[in-house]
Amino acid sequence: MTKNDEFDLQDFLPYLLNQAAEASSLGFQSYYKAKYGMLQTEWRVVFHLGRYGEMTAKQICQRAQIHKTKISRAVSALEVKRFLTRTEDEKDRRQEALKLTETGTRAYRDLRQEASRFDQYLARDIPAADIDALKRCLRQISGLDAAKTQP
Repeated sequence: MTKNDEFDLQDFLPYLLNQAAEASSLGFQSYYKAKYGMLQTEWRVVFHLGRYGEMTAKQICQRAQIHKTKISRAVSALEVKRFLTRTEDEKDRRQEALKLTETGTRAYRDLRQEASRFDQYLARDIPAADIDALKRCLRQISGLDAAKTQP
């Protein structure tokens, strides 16, 4: 097979980022899907509520950078599975406060611990300095460094 041009998809940064994200995401998904029947967006909603406490769906959308439709579906599914509750805001009925139930909190703690183990597993053969540099670069590319400074 001959090369038609000098562009190599295998070295294209967006392609590499996507491939790495898919591979790592599928690895962790096998745990939370098997144990809790959660989809990726559901896990991310649980993470945000576990990490930051009571939030609105809109706040989760902003922090997680996920479209509101996906968050809405995840919230509905998590409510059915009894991982969270919704409380209507008396001042603005369009808003609902979302909060983890005891079951949701236990799942969050378990998933947080498993995520930490999985993170260590992914980094097992990479020097710590390289992992730090990689995370710094990924935060910069994704804009998460800027998001950290926002309230």
